[in-house]
Amino acid sequence: MTAAKQPADSTTRRYHRYLPVIRQVSAQPQFQIEVVHRACDPENRGFVTRVVNELVGQGWLLRENDPATYRWNTDLGEFSATKWLDEKLFGNQVKMAPEQDRPRERLLAQGAANLRTAELLAILIRSGRPGESAMMAGERLAIDFAGKLDRLPTAGRGELKSISPAVDKTAYCQIMAGVELGRRIAALAEPPATTKICSSAEAAAFCRRHFARLVSDMRREEFHIVTLDTKNQVIDTHCITVGTLDASLVHPREVFRAAIKDAAQSIVLVHNHPSGDPTPSPEDFAVTRRLESAGDTIGIGVLDHIVLGRQGHVSIRQAAD
Repeated sequence: MTAAKQPADSTTRRYHRYLPVIRQVSAQPQFQIEVVHRACDPENRGFVTRVVNELVGQGWLLRENDPATYRWNTDLGEFSATKWLDEKLFGNQVKMAPEQDRPRERLLAQGAANLRTAELLAILIRSGRPGESAMMAGERLAIDFAGKLDRLPTAGRGELKSISPAVDKTAYCQIMAGVELGRRIAALAEPPATTKICSSAEAAAFCRRHFARLVSDMRREEFHIVTLDTKNQVIDTHCITVGTLDASLVHPREVFRAAIKDAAQSIVLVHNHPSGDPTPSPEDFAVTRRLESAGDTIGIGVLDHIVLGRQGHVSIRQAAD
């Protein structure tokens, strides 16, 4: 046996020493210590008593009036023997739990699509810390972001760490990298250029789908255009400017340079409101009129201008009517 293997083997021996005791005490809601001693024989009685006292110290077990009798504290929820041992012996990294209960093994066996949100987050977090396993951290985040998972990309490091102390700098970076990679893959999965936009409703539907990142991010204002061919089929999309929408920033030269390069017949304008409210501002209407005028001059029409926000979207062409 090499020296490198000794620590792991030692921990494994400890695990299998604790396991029968933990299983015995967790088998019934109330027990007497003497019964556990007999059931765990030939295990050292002092060791059994220390394990029981540790559970008492953590609040899992409560002493009855008879000092030799104990009962489980149901206010803490359901006790898991394997989870408790993983946290005690492996620093909250799930190593000895049954393979079917480990998120990574479940992913390999069943595919990522079959994992719960908490399990996916636990895989990204990777390792826990004393008192908080990666799985526990994943559960906390999943509960906190239930029904609003689209806000996870904009969550700050401090916000996630306040939810779970296991989300350190490394875990935060892994979560954000996973989110961003997913968004980029989703962007590549957009419908091909045969998508047609012939109305304000179709323009809004395309923009909500293609520019979903602008809605979820909501950190800064971005102005994009969608170029269309003679059959109103989507050619491409282009980011024109990032920052507060201003007539001096959204210059017709920059907008129509991209449209001319694509040999576009018409374009759709689109930008987001970081406030979440898509109601167009006076500046939004002014920019739209200026670009429509420039487009008329060079023969490239502006089909619509879609404003995106968490509260929905607004078609400036329809709002102006």
